[in-house]
Amino acid sequence: MRNPSRSARMLVTSRRSSGNDLILATILAFIAGAANAGGFFALGQYTSHMTGYLSFLADNIAIANLWIAAVSALAIGAFVVGAGFSAILINWARNHAVRQQYALPIAVQGGFLACFAAGGLLSGEVGRLFALACLCFIMGMQNATITKISGARIRTTHATGMVTDIGIELGRAVYGRLRPGDAVAADRIKLRILLQLVGAFLLGGVLGAIGYGMVGFLFSLPLAAVLLALGLPDMIGHFSRASRP
Repeated sequence: MRNPSRSARMLVTSRRSSGNDLILATILAFIAGAANAGGFFALGQYTSHMTGYLSFLADNIAIANLWIAAVSALAIGAFVVGAGFSAILINWARNHAVRQQYALPIAVQGGFLACFAAGGLLSGEVGRLFALACLCFIMGMQNATITKISGARIRTTHATGMVTDIGIELGRAVYGRLRPGDAVAADRIKLRILLQLVGAFLLGGVLGAIGYGMVGFLFSLPLAAVLLALGLPDMIGHFSRASRP
């Protein structure tokens, strides 16, 4: 904490530890929750909820409401493109700047989240669609980034999966108490991690809703600043070293 720049580089370094993964995942879950809730107040839709968009797409194709179907397809497409773009950045960095393979996508997400604030400056449906695509793209990038970092153990925007796993672990705990001879028990470490991430997502959602209510689209700027603060120090250090003769 005495050296924020060094702390940021440790969180996004290519040499991972379970502690670093959890801290970074908690920060990203908080930002995802804030962006998701703020996006709902800004756009009337939860932009991390791809299951909902798939349902919207199917329902509106069925009733021939092509405009809503197209908007749903835009959201899904932006999420997929964001996830794919994150994978491209990480794999490129592994071959060209291995120490920055996670700093790069996190910094880019910060830049796009700052661009999301511009959605409030554009008028009418154009601004709304821009903001929707931008935020879905960010959600896809973030989910893919933490998935790659953690080896698919954590997905910060996918609360449904985390809540399901919490239910599973609680069920294992109850079963173990009822039938102690069957050697079934909850994974307490996993349960604690899941509860921490869901709590961070929830807290971010509360603050995101309050933030949008107070300042509108500009609520995304502090969130963007956090991501940039995580990703930029390592990026700046890399380019500084590369520019030395």
